[in-house]
Amino acid sequence: MSYRRDNRASRASLFDNLDGIEEGGLRASSSYSRDIDEQENDKSISTLQDRVVFLKRLTGDIHEEVQSHNRMLDRMGNGMDSARGIMSGTMDRFKMVFEKKSSRRTCKLVAYFVLSFIIIYYLFRFLMYYMYG
Repeated sequence: MSYRRDNRASRASLFDNLDGIEEGGLRASSSYSRDIDEQENDKSISTLQDRVVFLKRLTGDIHEEVQSHNRMLDRMGNGMDSARGIMSGTMDRFKMVFEKKSSRRTCKLVAYFVLSFIIIYYLFRFLMYYMYG
């Protein structure tokens, strides 16, 4: 039994300073470490370069999208301007119609006719729904 203790003690003293081997504590030479650092830097640079290229493409796509939306908004603005012109012309015509008394009576008659037609339509629709289910 003492032989085992002596063997363990001598073994422990032999590897006492090299406990860091199991923990990765052994350090490589400085030139090897520089090569590894250089390779890691190259990988980081290439990754960063890929990201920059991706972001550049993304910003280009965003720029194109913004330009297309601006063109669409310009077309909508022009359409709205033309619609405003048409509406103002229509409002001017309505004003002229309502300024005359005889035209006012005609407009009232047309409005009553349209309103009575709508009421009759919905009344028949309602009756047909309940009669034929």
